[in-house]
Amino acid sequence: MEYTKTYQEWLNQKDLEPGLRKELEAVTDEKEIEDRFYTELEFGTGGMRGKMAAGTNRMNIYMIGKVSYGLGSYLLKMDKRNSEKGVVIAYDSRNCSRTFAETTAGVLAKMGVKAYLFEELRPTPELSFAVRYLNAAGGVVITASHNPKEYNGYKVYGPDGGQMVTAAADALIAEIGTVKDIFDIQRMSVEEGLNQGLIQMVGEEMDAAFTKAVTSICHPNPGSPLKVVYTPLHGSGNKPVRRVLAELGYQDVVVVPEQELPDGNFTTAPYPNPEDRSVFTLAMALADQCRADIIIGTDPDCDRVGVVGRNPKGEFDVFTGNQTGALLVDYYLKTRPELPKNKVIIKTIVTSELGGIVAKSHGANVVDVLTGFKYIGECMTEYEKTGEYTFAFGYEESYGYLAGNYARDKDAVVASALVCEMADYYKKQGLTLFEALIALYEKHGYFIEDVMALTLEGIEGKAKIIAIMDKFRKAELTGFADARLAKFNDYKESISRDLETGAEEMIDLPKSNVLKFVFDDYSWFALRPSGTEPKLKIYFSVTGKSEAEAATKKELLKKIVTDLIEN
Repeated sequence: MEYTKTYQEWLNQKDLEPGLRKELEAVTDEKEIEDRFYTELEFGTGGMRGKMAAGTNRMNIYMIGKVSYGLGSYLLKMDKRNSEKGVVIAYDSRNCSRTFAETTAGVLAKMGVKAYLFEELRPTPELSFAVRYLNAAGGVVITASHNPKEYNGYKVYGPDGGQMVTAAADALIAEIGTVKDIFDIQRMSVEEGLNQGLIQMVGEEMDAAFTKAVTSICHPNPGSPLKVVYTPLHGSGNKPVRRVLAELGYQDVVVVPEQELPDGNFTTAPYPNPEDRSVFTLAMALADQCRADIIIGTDPDCDRVGVVGRNPKGEFDVFTGNQTGALLVDYYLKTRPELPKNKVIIKTIVTSELGGIVAKSHGANVVDVLTGFKYIGECMTEYEKTGEYTFAFGYEESYGYLAGNYARDKDAVVASALVCEMADYYKKQGLTLFEALIALYEKHGYFIEDVMALTLEGIEGKAKIIAIMDKFRKAELTGFADARLAKFNDYKESISRDLETGAEEMIDLPKSNVLKFVFDDYSWFALRPSGTEPKLKIYFSVTGKSEAEAATKKELLKKIVTDLIEN
């Protein structure tokens, strides 16, 4: 079997990193060996992500070295001047992140490509900003976002500061594929790179510039009465979020002490995802003690933010990404009258329609893109060139938001500041964020969303995901409750089919393995295999005239879909 041959090749390497050798020698389970070596960890359009361990199907210095060498080759092939422009490298608080970042810098430097290495952990959006600020050829972030402690990842950014999109990613993937021997890749030590000027450390100057860019988007609130509890969930948001809030005038900000410092084991939050209510348990207890108005929490690489406010019962409740997004769209548009007529809100195809409806009520244009903030960033860059639209705000349901043109990725730093600004605005009117949300529902209809994530690992898991997607492509659905199925979108085939007339239209978006079923009342559901994890995500968005009606319809739609999957 091929995987056993690869396994032996690793064990036969004389200079194999001692920790990885010891780990490999301790593995006795044949299934575990197969899973580590039956394939190579895939670098997709969303980058590379996986468990940290020895093996070709794991994150380790050798797989990092391979991707970094491919990146260097790609950049030099594109333009020899990219060696001088260089690559900016950032990393978060995860175990091995610093090591992987230094490995990346060392490989690039050995190839003659300059590496700008952040001196300590920084948020992903600051990396995006830094690429643009330094006019670099690209960027790399070592992070697995909100995944458990066992995971790490590698995301690549283009010269515009946005994550690589399809064409560039495909060219990079092809270059990575030419690397034959991962153990033959040379790398320079950080010390040698610094001495030769091929590695340059990045620090306070960039922090100050980033902070200035973020605060310029926000309205200052000196002496704000807002009481905020903040948790960085052991990640990179602690310093930048607090710095920005302080500069804007929010003085009553209390940080959850148990979650303040970097911790790659995420001791108090094993799944450090602000979408997960449990990560706010400590924050809620603290907020009750200090009678806080809101809680904000950022994920380890600080590109997503979760918001917690008091519901009508006075209890703390977590807003969904769609709810926060719709609130921010409404608030931002009505408090920025200086925005031009061609202003645009960009959201993803799996984001609720509520934000789009709200945006249009304020006279804004709305553009839908594929899932992934890189597509929002791509549109921003395009509109900046053509002038067709002026970017106002972009967001996705998975807690990612951006205002302003200083970056090309979602930014929990500016989002945290805008959430505080918005909460302060409503507090001065005697309203909570939940009351502001209810007002939106009363005006535009009640929207309820949900996401199911099926984790299907290994060879069998991949096969099952393929089978489920094939089944839904052929499914003959008609409707649910009082809603009629109006449209079927297959983003892999780039076809949108009107189910009443049978007419088909081409979808002018990059091909992606996503299916979306749209009903005639703005309700919909979609299926999307993850590009970086062994998961199939199923998104639901349902509307009703009341919260109860929408909730009942959502459960009915979920049952119809899950029955199809199980049967």
